[in-house]
Amino acid sequence: MSSPISSQFPNAPPAGKAAEAPEPALNPQPVARAEGDTVELTLSQRVYQLHTQGQRVSQIASSLNLSEAAVNSYLNISTKR
Repeated sequence: MSSPISSQFPNAPPAGKAAEAPEPALNPQPVARAEGDTVELTLSQRVYQLHTQGQRVSQIASSLNLSEAAVNSYLNISTKR
């Protein structure tokens, strides 16, 4: 005894009809950048960003016109021995 395939797969297209092809995905278009899309980072965020990019404390201090003690403070680095 056999049962029709439609009873086993209720969401299948009817026999003899091919499933409709899905619509092609739209190609994403580049987004135009307006002046309002810029985000200003705080000084502490800039210090952290440069540190995570691998810059040394002395480099960060020099590029942001800070003392090394200030950079260490932003990074919670203790220089006490």
